[in-house]
Amino acid sequence: MPLSTDEVIDTAAELLRRHGLADLSMRRLASELGVRPGALYWHVENKQTLLVRVADRVLADVPTTTSGAPARDIRRLLTAIRTAVLPVPDGGEVVALGYALDPTSVQVFVHLRRLIGDLGVAGRDRAAATDLIVHHVLGSIAAQQDRQLAGLPTRGASAAFDRGVALVLDRLGRPTETTETAGATESTETTDRRQEEAT
Repeated sequence: MPLSTDEVIDTAAELLRRHGLADLSMRRLASELGVRPGALYWHVENKQTLLVRVADRVLADVPTTTSGAPARDIRRLLTAIRTAVLPVPDGGEVVALGYALDPTSVQVFVHLRRLIGDLGVAGRDRAAATDLIVHHVLGSIAAQQDRQLAGLPTRGASAAFDRGVALVLDRLGRPTETTETAGATESTETTDRRQEEAT
């Protein structure tokens, strides 16, 4: 039976779950599938592309249903993302790489950006807010996984994560001073001051 792309991605995701990122090499993956390494490149362009697809697969079961209340939906989505990635060794690193290489390839983050738009955040602010929230989620995951590896306590990690999400959501949708607005204000103030000095 010919090798399928789904089989390649599923096997790579399973290797990540069992052994972590260090053992997820193209050679190891090919061995697991019983093919030569070159056969993998019919399905993925390179290892970076593979990891992007694996990141999306790790998050494939995260629900993206909506309730009509964007802030509540965002909280639920972020909690589900964190729950899905935490048990996966190096999962935070792989998802972060996938998001960095191609943000539109990880569907839950596309959904997150849409929900942020539903809050009334638009344009570059929506992109910036999405980046901020994604970095908070993945940073929280990485920090907890690092502490677990070091045998350190992780009590309070979930509460700290929830608090960070609440703080960000509290600010979203409020009018904020953009860089352009700040620059225009500063320029106007400088002009007014010079005019006062001239008189």
